[in-house]
Amino acid sequence: MGEYEPTIIAFVCNWCTYTAADLAGTSRLIQAPNMRMIRMMCTGMVDPKYVIKALLEGADGVLVSGCHPGDCHYINGNLKARRRIKLLQQILPKVGFDERRLKMTWIGASEGIDFAATVGAFVSQVKSIGPNALRSQMVL
Repeated sequence: MGEYEPTIIAFVCNWCTYTAADLAGTSRLIQAPNMRMIRMMCTGMVDPKYVIKALLEGADGVLVSGCHPGDCHYINGNLKARRRIKLLQQILPKVGFDERRLKMTWIGASEGIDFAATVGAFVSQVKSIGPNALRSQMVL
């Protein structure tokens, strides 16, 4: 069996982070292949149960990434997401998950290099934590 490679589920904003991911790809930047991206119109639409479901179904980490504060196309959706993620990070240890398995970032549309670096750093962080105990149940 090879070296452990974590699986990351990423909920990304259509307007900023998804565009940055596209820019990183068209710029041919080296990126970790560990991420499964789910495009949302706004990170404010990321319901906490989506994050919990991803972890319960075996994802090793969850990344939520959107527009910088003040740049949200939906006025304050990213600020709502930030509050939800902060609360989730407090709840996760109480249900048996390391809070470092969940990360929220701000990545603008023109920040393809930052996107690739953020994903790489998060993959490394999750790899150091180890696999999710529920990983064997994951179907991708």
